[in-house]
Amino acid sequence: MHSYCCMFLAAWAMWLGHPDPAARLRGTYCDEAGFRRITACGVVPVVERCVASIKGRRISAPVLGAVAVIGARTNTEHQFGAIFDGQRWLVRFTNRVGHMAASPLAIWKI
Repeated sequence: MHSYCCMFLAAWAMWLGHPDPAARLRGTYCDEAGFRRITACGVVPVVERCVASIKGRRISAPVLGAVAVIGARTNTEHQFGAIFDGQRWLVRFTNRVGHMAASPLAIWKI
């Protein structure tokens, strides 16, 4: 898990015209270890708080433009922030955005 994959969701929300949903997290960590401390209890609760700050709502099935946490239910190092492109999940890798096949753990419409 890398911090840029969740900030990808915040950037998407801002591109859509929302205020920065991750503003309270920015500057609170400076490396991967710091991000892992924030997500130690899972990525879903962190993303849920961010999405709630922009009045997003949980949905049961993905729709175009929805955001999600996808990946392993019990291993937080294998949970990723993703955006649904209408067919597949997009995630931010180190140097690119690409598709990832994984089960959604939680999905929100923003």
